[in-house]
Amino acid sequence: MQTPFSLPKEKRDEMIIAIQDYFAAERQEELGNLEAEFLLDFFMVELAPFFYNQGVKDAHQFLSEKLEDVFEIEKVEK
Repeated sequence: MQTPFSLPKEKRDEMIIAIQDYFAAERQEELGNLEAEFLLDFFMVELAPFFYNQGVKDAHQFLSEKLEDVFEIEKVEK
């Protein structure tokens, strides 16, 4: 499975541990490194693009609102 982006090894390792900890605490299941890594890859391929796109939309809306604020202070030409 080809992920759409890469992560630094340290961050990837942290995320794998977080997945393993979640499964242990919430589901009383022990995941090995390989299983947790496959699950992380699945999240990166299938879920991350949605959250990325939502972030882009939110940023666009925020910036558009701020741009409107700038136009409100425009001086009227005589």
